[in-house]
Order: sequence, then structure tokens, then C-alpha cells
Amino acid sequence: MSNNFLNQISLEVLKKISFCPICNEHHKLIEVKILEEKGNKHLIYSKCKKCYSSIVSLVTTDNLGVNSVGLVTDLIESDVLKFKNSSIVNNDDVILVHQSFFQKNQQN
Repeated sequence: MSNNFLNQISLEVLKKISFCPICNEHHKLIEVKILEEKGNKHLIYSKCKKCYSSIVSLVTTDNLGVNSVGLVTDLIESDVLKFKNSSIVNNDDVILVHQSFFQKNQQN
């Protein structure tokens, strides 16, 4: 983790991103990597070495403090980087996928 980030982030947030919400493991078995830093925003990837679950977190710092949002995911670190700038899936995309599955099932 960069020194700038560590200087800004609170111990409480470090505890939260070093915790596995699946198996409740703390610190020692959690691998944490900063994938991207842009100003006061930090994209963080955490992987539990006990249950192998992964968490993607966005941590921001500002004058009011530190905010974080985490998401349990099945993505690996490289997938997070690959898909982070992808376009948003909209309703039409979902309908097209549904129709393609429905058509495949009709053919079988």
C-alpha cells in the first residue's frame, strides 16, 4: 500500500478491508492489494487464504473522513482490472441474453 494512502486511511477501515465476511477470518490470512489509485479513490482487491473468497472495495478519503464500499465477488484480480471500465449492462443486454438461451433451448 502506498504511504500516502496509509497516512490517510484510518485503522478502522484497515480492519474492515482485512476481514473476510464469508469465514470471519481476520488480518493474517487476508491478502490485500491496491489495484488502482486516482486522487482520493482506491480500488482494493482482498482475497481470503482460508476460504478463497474475494472482495473488491472502493475506499475514498476526503475532509469528512474515510468511506468504503465492498462487494464479495468471484472475480480474480486480473478480471477486476479487465472489467472495471466496461460498459454498464442495460435491460436490452439482459433481454438479448435471455432470448439467446430461450432460442437454444427451443432447438434442443
